[in-house]
Amino acid sequence: MKRFIISFVTLFLAIGSFAQTGDVTEAQNLARRLSPRLAEKVIFQKIKSPKKGCDVFTIRNKGDKVLIGGNNANSMAVGLNRYLKQYCHTTVSWYADIAVDLHDTLPSIDANETVTSRVPQRFFLNYCTYGYTMPFWDWNDWERFIDWMALNGINMPLAITGQEAVWYNVWTRMGMTDEEVRGYFTGPVYLPWHRMANIDGWCGPLPKEWLDGQTVLQQQILARERALNMRPVLPGFAGHVPSKLRTLFPNADIKPLSTWDEFEPQYRTFFLNSEDPLYAKIQKLFIEEQTKLFGTDHIYGIDPFNEMDPPSFEPEYLNKVSKHIYESLKAVDPKAEWLQMGWFLYYQRKDYTPERARAMLTGVPQGKMTMLDYYCEFKEMWRDLDGFFGQPYIWCYLGNFGGNSPIQGNVKKAGEKLEAALKEGGKNLVGIGSTLEGLEVQQMPYEYIFDKAWDLRQTDEQFLDQLAARHAGTPSTQARQAWDILFNQVLDIRPTTFVGPLPVSYPMLNKEAKRSAIKYNPETLYRAWNLLLDQTSVNTDAMTIDLVWTGRQLIGDLFYYEKQQFDSAMQQHDLAAMKQRATLMQEILRDLDVLNAAHPFCTIGKWIEQARDLGQAPEVKNYYEMNARRLITTWGGDLNDYACRNWSGLMGDYYAKRWQFYIDEAFRSVMTGEEFNDKARREKTGELQNTFAISTHPVQQPQCYDVLGFSQMLLKKYAAELATFSNWYKQQQLYQ
Repeated sequence: MKRFIISFVTLFLAIGSFAQTGDVTEAQNLARRLSPRLAEKVIFQKIKSPKKGCDVFTIRNKGDKVLIGGNNANSMAVGLNRYLKQYCHTTVSWYADIAVDLHDTLPSIDANETVTSRVPQRFFLNYCTYGYTMPFWDWNDWERFIDWMALNGINMPLAITGQEAVWYNVWTRMGMTDEEVRGYFTGPVYLPWHRMANIDGWCGPLPKEWLDGQTVLQQQILARERALNMRPVLPGFAGHVPSKLRTLFPNADIKPLSTWDEFEPQYRTFFLNSEDPLYAKIQKLFIEEQTKLFGTDHIYGIDPFNEMDPPSFEPEYLNKVSKHIYESLKAVDPKAEWLQMGWFLYYQRKDYTPERARAMLTGVPQGKMTMLDYYCEFKEMWRDLDGFFGQPYIWCYLGNFGGNSPIQGNVKKAGEKLEAALKEGGKNLVGIGSTLEGLEVQQMPYEYIFDKAWDLRQTDEQFLDQLAARHAGTPSTQARQAWDILFNQVLDIRPTTFVGPLPVSYPMLNKEAKRSAIKYNPETLYRAWNLLLDQTSVNTDAMTIDLVWTGRQLIGDLFYYEKQQFDSAMQQHDLAAMKQRATLMQEILRDLDVLNAAHPFCTIGKWIEQARDLGQAPEVKNYYEMNARRLITTWGGDLNDYACRNWSGLMGDYYAKRWQFYIDEAFRSVMTGEEFNDKARREKTGELQNTFAISTHPVQQPQCYDVLGFSQMLLKKYAAELATFSNWYKQQQLYQ
């Protein structure tokens, strides 16, 4: 295995250098992977950039072909995507299993475009995405996703797959045993929070086959990303060490950090002071070992104290921490740059005063630390912190927490904020990015944001024209009107945590989870779904997603109303009304289960299948499935339902059963005249949750072969109830 890895390193380093002279070949290969017919239609050529730090693509006809120019393969990919979106009315899915929808005849174009980039850096991903979406991806999944990133101009992806193999080698060289190291790691889906120093050991130990498989996978990922002119961000050492090092190095300055999100103390993490000589030694071991396996692009993601209190908030201490971390990097890689996510500056903004933030950020030489302004659609920290005190920064749209699946993301407002930042953000605004926690199925918000990295001179109205046409597969008045409603009247909800329509929220007595509240008049969403359903057939995967995404939100919102009426009937001891509302609630849950089944990535079956397929031995397959189930249900600590998903199978086998316990206890209480026993109901729900999380029993999942027909039936079935719901909502003055 070791010999194979070394030879593979030689291969991917060679491919990386080949990218400098093989841009046309790489662009052609990308087109061929999407569709052989597409590869026959397009021709690529290398052109010069108009100025340093600026990317460019051109697109025009050349006989019966389409000629796409670019200063590198990444720019050519953006030009190819421009052709697909603008002229072929095609959206390329970021999911490998979804074929690219192309018409029988690929069009020529009637324009001669030259488009330059507005920023040099386009960042994508979040540590959390590697848990909420990617933990069980194989090369087939990654290959399509990397192509999607190139098509959307991303040239700085977070690339943290396989780092446990590096750490395994480091920690064993420092005296730890195989069992100690693998027990220090968390389970696969929880590795992001281990990597960010939040938890150790949870759902571990990590199987050895995971380490070996992820090493080879990371080498494939990096080879392709570099070939497409991306600069992958690999990790560096941030100070997080195993507790065992306190025994192996008793004189080292290692301190426990605070426990995270109510996890038990046994899962707490430990921090090695960056001033301790051992820190530089570990940094050197890690970077050298990582470079041996994966090469380097001289940019490292390092994030000490993410959602954790540092040993001290004194400015002098924070300045020294940053200074010594950077010095330890530079000592082993003189070209080293530090990329840090700015989430901690938002999340702990009461603690990180401007004085403390300045001290931490200016401990690193100017230009050597790039900040990710993590959650700009809600809070632009660059405005509060004097443009990050001169350090380069990247404006980021988050858009999704936990892989939650409601309609959310204040997209239009984010676009307005981004445009303002590009004008006002100063010369140290060097990029645009997205830090989504989970992919979910709707790509539109991220396509919209990354379009703004290029000087397309495109209005929101023009973006919507193109979006509706490619989702419908052809220009469509109905789709365009629907997306006008969604973009301007519905998608103005900032993403937040634990969010989802009420069916996927924890049942609560006589009240609803605040994050399930509806921020728009249901009549608005009804009109959008009705317009999307006003067609004779569904010809694209993107339109299937639109129908499921919009319909499940609307029907899920109706559940909110039915539950309110059920609780009211319960308070009045009206059994007949309770039965009527309970029947409607149960029907809604069954219908949501079927509607979600129309798309594979709206099902728990796909999630579990990916987990099990990655394992080799039966016990490892079961272990991976346990990790997959637990993350999206009970999670751990106080994070139950953080990663709730509106998915087929999960709706019927999990959420519907939780709601049945609530309904049954309500009837028991009214029929016996006894108080609602919420404690017993919660205990029963907890047993269900824990049993589901560790089960390997196949989840019952319905089929939906005709998403359009089924959705049209649902709209007709619930039309009267939706109208009543809308009127009630207005009367409640919930919609502002």
